[in-house]
Amino acid sequence: MDIGKSPDPVERRQPLLTQTNVAGYIQHTLIEPGVTRDDIVAHCEAGVRYAFNAVMIPGCWVGLAREVLRGSGVAVGSAVDFPLGIMSTAGKVAEAEALVQAGADQLDLGVQIGWLRSGLLDEFRADIAAVVAAVSPTPIKVMLELPLLTPTQRDDAVRLSVEAGVAYVKNASSGAIGVATPEQMRYLRAHTPRTVGVKASGGIKTFEQAVALLESGADLLGTSAGLAIIGAGNATVGSY
Repeated sequence: MDIGKSPDPVERRQPLLTQTNVAGYIQHTLIEPGVTRDDIVAHCEAGVRYAFNAVMIPGCWVGLAREVLRGSGVAVGSAVDFPLGIMSTAGKVAEAEALVQAGADQLDLGVQIGWLRSGLLDEFRADIAAVVAAVSPTPIKVMLELPLLTPTQRDDAVRLSVEAGVAYVKNASSGAIGVATPEQMRYLRAHTPRTVGVKASGGIKTFEQAVALLESGADLLGTSAGLAIIGAGNATVGSY
């Protein structure tokens, strides 16, 4: 499968999930203040060793990760306007373009929740679409912060994101917003076409959680506890 597009959301996942093959759905995440060069190198090397789907890292380290992971088949992921989603559209576009130029294969995007809650639906969609268009065909995953939204706002957020051309929808940016739940995965899967993937993020710490989320419709898992989930280490302290 191609870097930045795996697993394809239209493919059926393996019927039996184990601590070995679940790694292929995990986006191994290290997005914290103060991470060092050595931290990033070790994080990328773990991504290769355990065959994680991708590593998610701060934008300033994308170039380094690209060099460490070159030829490995592990994707380089980063985030645009994380964690607040309140940057200007022009700022988001510039950041996304810079990250792709540095070597990012895919990007998670913070969205304008305030615009959505204010009823500025066209503006909400246009903000996302501008980033999608600027870096196409690089996959964009939108962080929809579902726990902050009313049912109607949730429906609008998903619909407008799909109309904007995103590759994936996410329940939240991190566990600081809320823990990913099977109910959220079922909701997102039911409200998106199969050509759009679903990514779970927020407080995913155990193998049992990972399986429940994948079986409920998630295609990818964003977590800083990837090593613990696959039985290769302890859970990372943090909310992602």
